[in-house]
Amino acid sequence: MKMHYAVVLSLLAGAATGAAAIQTLHAQAKPPVYYVAEIEITNLEGWTKEYAPKAQALIREMGGRTLASGQSVTSLEGEPPKTRVAVQRWDSLEQINAWTSKPEYKELKALREKYGKVRAFTVEGLPGT
Repeated sequence: MKMHYAVVLSLLAGAATGAAAIQTLHAQAKPPVYYVAEIEITNLEGWTKEYAPKAQALIREMGGRTLASGQSVTSLEGEPPKTRVAVQRWDSLEQINAWTSKPEYKELKALREKYGKVRAFTVEGLPGT
């Protein structure tokens, strides 16, 4: 009988330890960071042929993922962006800073400014997203 109690107590202790470890791991996970850009394109051909393919390749190379991009924007309140919006997901703000610090990004930014205007910002996601 004592053996049964010992087994049951061991199982309960193991489950409690496992649950505590999972909670700790979830608490340590950093939420993603979202990069949001409002884009006003002044030269669509130059943007789509010269800038966009290179920019998208660099984003992927640096670990970013484009979640949404395009001109189908519906305004719920206030004025919508003039032409397009892009939303990217990154693992951290440090990763975004590494991307924007690359010489290739700085070259692309100059090219981007030739074909359009961008207003960009980041927002931290919620834990577990």
